[in-house]
Amino acid sequence: MTDDMMRLRTLLEKSSDAGLLREMIGFTAQRLMELEVTGLAGAEHGERSAGRVNHRNGYRDRDWETRAGTVELRIPKLRRGSYFPAFLEPRRMAEKALTAVIQEAYIQGVSTRSVDELVKAMGMSGISKSQVSRLCEEIDGKIDAFLGRPLEGDWPYLWLDAIYVKVRENGRVVSVAATVAVAVNGDGRREVLGLAIGPSEAETFWTDFLRSLARRGLRGVKLVVSDAHEGLKAAVAKVLHASWQRCRVHFMRNVLAHAGKSGRRVVSAFIATAFAQEDAAAARVQWRQVADQLRPKVPKLAAMMDEAETDVLAFMSFPKDHRVKIHSTNPLERLNGEIKRRTDVVGIFPNEAAVVRLVGAIILEQNDDWAVQRARYMTLETIAPLNDNPIVSLPAVAA
Repeated sequence: MTDDMMRLRTLLEKSSDAGLLREMIGFTAQRLMELEVTGLAGAEHGERSAGRVNHRNGYRDRDWETRAGTVELRIPKLRRGSYFPAFLEPRRMAEKALTAVIQEAYIQGVSTRSVDELVKAMGMSGISKSQVSRLCEEIDGKIDAFLGRPLEGDWPYLWLDAIYVKVRENGRVVSVAATVAVAVNGDGRREVLGLAIGPSEAETFWTDFLRSLARRGLRGVKLVVSDAHEGLKAAVAKVLHASWQRCRVHFMRNVLAHAGKSGRRVVSAFIATAFAQEDAAAARVQWRQVADQLRPKVPKLAAMMDEAETDVLAFMSFPKDHRVKIHSTNPLERLNGEIKRRTDVVGIFPNEAAVVRLVGAIILEQNDDWAVQRARYMTLETIAPLNDNPIVSLPAVAA
């Protein structure tokens, strides 16, 4: 039996149930570090080997906060260069932001029971206001720079969607919308443009948010895609002078509620025939025919179709290759799911700044992921005609 196996067996026999997980984590982490350093040195500790490229130089102690509690580590040192274990690398921005928000809620005494339990489970003992303040400042600086960066070039398509979160405000718990703006640029790539916290029903909110994006350089917007928020349509026309696409998925959900359980599948298939047309003119003709066919039996549903025709079919005036991506807010579904997952952990935020901190970190990471993707969201060939300043091909020079 190897020395490692003997030490592991001794650990299992002597440790109490309460500290077993923490001790196991410590044992595994220490063994991983030893193996990594052996690989970097080219030889085992104390081994004479022609393949050795470095030597050890003692250890340095470090406490590692884990969900099982504080684990005491001894990190090996090298004579040349440095070594730092991968599992102790700085956490991703969103993880840091979540930790900061949880700690802030905890020390301010405005946390929920679930947050209190999470603080203990994560082993975050000895939290001080100064520690939290430093962590918040580190994160906020990066997020502020990201959310305030200049926007260059044209942005033909803009998606707006909101996730609702609870915030403590003047002793009350209120619901606010964290609204995210995502766009496709003239190169066919997606970027997160901005974030705003406020009442999503108010026209003044949408006007202020869109104007803030315009001041940073947002231009060339041809179509804005969103759910049917009050005031948004007017703000889009006023600030961006762009068309508005009402999310087709949300519209269908609303309209099918009036079709009855037995008729939903048939009605959905009828309406879908309009979306299958080749161009906007044919789609409008088919839309009206479907509405007229449904009118005798479900007049309320037909009236909804009459009212929503322009907004739900706006995407049909754009390139066919883009329509699957611009008819709804579904392209943001994965991002919204991640935001909701993280915000649900917090439950009630201590203030709006904490919402910006966490949601801002999540969208910053998403933007970084999109930036390194090899494939464009939309091809250059299909996006170029939508740019206000397309590349003009010069005539060939005569020989």
